[in-house]
Amino acid sequence: MKQYVLKRLLNIIPIMIVVSIIIFMFIHLIPGDPARIIAGQKATLEEIEIMREQLGLNDPYIVQYKNFMLGILTGDWGNSLKTGLPVWEVIIPRMKPTLILAIFSIVWSVIAGISIGVISAINRGKLIDYIVMVGASSGISLPLFWLGLMLMQIFSVKLGWFPTTGIDSLSSYVLPSITLGAGITAMIARYTRSSMIEILKENYIRTSRAKGLSEFIVINKHALRNSLVDVITIVGLQFGFLLAGSVLVETVFAIPGLGRLLIDSILFRDYTVVQTVLLIFTFQFIIINLIVDVLYGVANPKIRYQ
Repeated sequence: MKQYVLKRLLNIIPIMIVVSIIIFMFIHLIPGDPARIIAGQKATLEEIEIMREQLGLNDPYIVQYKNFMLGILTGDWGNSLKTGLPVWEVIIPRMKPTLILAIFSIVWSVIAGISIGVISAINRGKLIDYIVMVGASSGISLPLFWLGLMLMQIFSVKLGWFPTTGIDSLSSYVLPSITLGAGITAMIARYTRSSMIEILKENYIRTSRAKGLSEFIVINKHALRNSLVDVITIVGLQFGFLLAGSVLVETVFAIPGLGRLLIDSILFRDYTVVQTVLLIFTFQFIIINLIVDVLYGVANPKIRYQ
């Protein structure tokens, strides 16, 4: 296990290098000139050119990329083109809202998704099964921005139960987390149902029932545990997407997280912030995939790593 984890960690280095090149190229293909934006609408061409020289935008791309990579290796990720502050001072305050939103979303999604999937599998072919699966399909197909606006209209504007926007308290995360986790809940429910149905057909399940074990033990100790391998895959991958997918939800609910920072930085052509945020999203996605692979062995001790 230790060798497997070490090997995966070493593989992160070439992956991040390739990703950094792609991100750098993507950033510089975005139309617009940050020097013009920073200098202002009334700036002259000379003033804009001076600003470009100060920002290093006149350097060849290979030089800009070299400086970018040297900054990463030395811990100096540069300053925000918009605020002039070090990039980390801009990003760190934005991490907390995004992490809280992602954790809230994945926790309730896992609990609700697994519960719904188990109930549906146990009642396969019955009315409750059809109702649950229709709801799951709806959860996947609903656009996030529409669902967020509808929840806001009902529970914030009409009922006044939750804040409309911002993050004044933990209650501010309820509607955004429901919006962000709706599709994931539906996906987990479908995978759990499918996996449970297959496992409930296995001989050892029939043997467990024949031994007189209660249905609760058969479902939870034997069937559910063995179905968790497939579910862990979905949960891990979706949690990685949650952090990056929070962009839309944070925009709708005006949450000052990394997602909204990314949008604002792209609009302002704040290259240094955009590059750093995208690298953070990439790195956390890789780490989460590694954690998911390790959790396979926890859920199923028969799995061996090489």
